[in-house]
Amino acid sequence: MTNFKGYMGKVLFADLSKQTYEEFPWTDADRQRTLGGKVMAADILLHHITPEMKAFDEDNWLVITTGPLTGTGCPNTSRFNISTISPLTNIITSSNCGGDFGLALKRAGYDAAIITGKSEKPVHLRITEKEVTFEDATELWGMTTGQTQENLHRAQGKLAIGPAGENKVLYACVFSGERTAGRGGVGAVFGDKKLKAVTAFGTKLPPLHKADKLKELNVKWTKLLRTHPLTGRQLPKLGTAGLVSPMQAHSILATKNFSAGRYDDFEMISGEELAENHLVSNAACTTCVIRCARMCKVDDKVVKGPELETLGLLGANILNNDIEKIIRWNYEIDELGMDSISCAGSVAFAMELAEKGVHDFGVHFGETENLSQMFRDIAYRQGEGNYLADGSKRMSDIFGGKEYAIHAKGMELAAYEPRHAVGHGLGYATANRGGCHLNAGYMVVVEGLGLEVDSLTPHGKAALAITFQNLMEAVSACGSCMFTSYAVLPGFLIDKPNMKLTRLVLTAFPYVGPVVNILNHFTKLPALNIPLVPHGNAVKYATGMKSTMARLLTWGTYGYNAERMANIILGQKADADQLPKRLTEELQNPDNPKTKVPLEQMKKVYYRARGWNKGIPTRHRLKSLGIKIDKAAYDEAVERAWR
Repeated sequence: MTNFKGYMGKVLFADLSKQTYEEFPWTDADRQRTLGGKVMAADILLHHITPEMKAFDEDNWLVITTGPLTGTGCPNTSRFNISTISPLTNIITSSNCGGDFGLALKRAGYDAAIITGKSEKPVHLRITEKEVTFEDATELWGMTTGQTQENLHRAQGKLAIGPAGENKVLYACVFSGERTAGRGGVGAVFGDKKLKAVTAFGTKLPPLHKADKLKELNVKWTKLLRTHPLTGRQLPKLGTAGLVSPMQAHSILATKNFSAGRYDDFEMISGEELAENHLVSNAACTTCVIRCARMCKVDDKVVKGPELETLGLLGANILNNDIEKIIRWNYEIDELGMDSISCAGSVAFAMELAEKGVHDFGVHFGETENLSQMFRDIAYRQGEGNYLADGSKRMSDIFGGKEYAIHAKGMELAAYEPRHAVGHGLGYATANRGGCHLNAGYMVVVEGLGLEVDSLTPHGKAALAITFQNLMEAVSACGSCMFTSYAVLPGFLIDKPNMKLTRLVLTAFPYVGPVVNILNHFTKLPALNIPLVPHGNAVKYATGMKSTMARLLTWGTYGYNAERMANIILGQKADADQLPKRLTEELQNPDNPKTKVPLEQMKKVYYRARGWNKGIPTRHRLKSLGIKIDKAAYDEAVERAWR
């Protein structure tokens, strides 16, 4: 139970081996320390994992969490998070998802669900406000993600895996409707546990601390999102696909396995092309006011269209200009239950290995006729697809080519080529879950995709990366969509790039690092609030907690450090924050010596500002944040990290 509003007050603990369930202890002190969502999951896993634990161990927990704003009526707050040990990276992965499962879980009376153990046969975990049951899912085993969900009761919130999860493809996903808990292989952990589906149903609603105040705030928040140039214009009009053209203009569109940042045929795979010739309608997650999802046709069926990552990585990055094929592949990959980013990155790496004469997997740049079959081979681990199912890092361990295996910590990079967005490159390297654009802090939004800050200078990028990473953690902990953080950027900076004030702000941006670091390191500053970040007030009105912008950043900082320390316990090395040499040593533009990621230079500033000894949080930093860890366990983990 809880004295705070906004929460349901219970956390479910379900054991698939024993087919039993109970309530997991979670106190108001825990809620105040972590808020919810991804940060809550990081804290739970930090205090559970051991150095020997692996992704496919029976005792590896799946931690599914909601935030205190989930189910409160706040805009864009239907999100939930799944965290676990990743089979792809062997460290913690966290996957944020839309769909309807998070809302349904809270309506069933739970803020979170922890799943452990392994079932002997396929199982469907069914959660209601009255009971939790373990139902035989043998008839569902072998079905695609869409088929599985069609065979589950319509009124329920749903999670499901496809064949890729069943066959433990290391980047298999979990689906809720057409939305994806996509990165790091959470679907493979489901498959290893024989967990085919989880559903939730209930009629409960979270109580609110100040319902009238929250309703008033929501009206203003919705207006902000609908009038902001990014969330009110670009995303509804073109979706994330609208970023293809500006990425091309700024030389950050990953092309031919990240060997370049521009693609001659970019217009043929752009958001404009998708909107003008292939869009059926917009769609949205529940409670979303942005409506950025694209609906397209595959044969006679209306399905979710490709996001920017899929367009870029199955377009420019494999030298394919056929957008109709990308739309079809996107649907096929979703039905098979795979992360399109890691899948496409692994295909591009295989293509380059073939081009260099290292090994021919049967896939080649610019040749696309057999890719649908390759995706099936990956999902079912057949033939050469079995190699690609393990991702590009493991492929490079076997075949070589490490300098152009495009990943960080074993996770393939998103579609942003960082040699023309060096702060984003720093984010990729330092992201806790690996090569993720969101866990990276999405620095690229100020390096050309929103603002026009100098994208090649390292100045100020470490401080800004930390701030954005912490903010993203906090937004996720609230239960909010990451896109709501776009509105942090004042609209005039985007709409009026030539205005004197805009030019002054953008010129000064890289040099405010020392000031920003004060905010990063002293997050308990009094009542700091920014109207463009309504999440703090929303949490206050929903829960009754003291919550400001500074408090949000404290929750985010806690989560980032807790997750990093969990990774260290799991065996991550002190020098793990790396990028492939293609991005740090090869110039994108041979005539411009700045067009590579000056990673080591930026990391020194980053670590100092984080309060870390290289990639390891110091005991002092952990203590200052209230992260409790046994001294002996800490010392042992740090010693292993330095070996």
